[in-house]
Amino acid sequence: MPVRRTLLTALGTAALLCAATGPAAAAPGEYITVDATGRIAADGTVTLSGTYRCTGATGPAFVSSSVSQGDTARRQGIGGSAARCDGAEHRWQNSGKPYGQTLRPGAARVQATVVELRPSGIILVPVFHAEADRDVTLVQG
Repeated sequence: MPVRRTLLTALGTAALLCAATGPAAAAPGEYITVDATGRIAADGTVTLSGTYRCTGATGPAFVSSSVSQGDTARRQGIGGSAARCDGAEHRWQNSGKPYGQTLRPGAARVQATVVELRPSGIILVPVFHAEADRDVTLVQG
């Protein structure tokens, strides 16, 4: 149990630090883009994509994405993928099924983020490398 309690405390602290500081500005040359079109498969799986560039990560880095349709306060996480912060431009693609909401073809709002989990003592602190919001069109297929 002490290990579980320590882990939960570390994750809670990281979340509070993230909420208190918010996303940091991207370093020069770091960015993430979102393609203008996302796809919805017959089974409801949504696929989003784009490009990113990041540098200087010392911990594991990831591209996360979310989508909303109509009520922008109700975002649906759409997968996540590993990121390479080596200074080169890379493509990203995330797929996932929204939970508790069916998305339909049409207008949507996508948020994509490159975040690193940087070791700091015994916890991993989220470090934001880039973030983008974009209106997209979801298409069937």
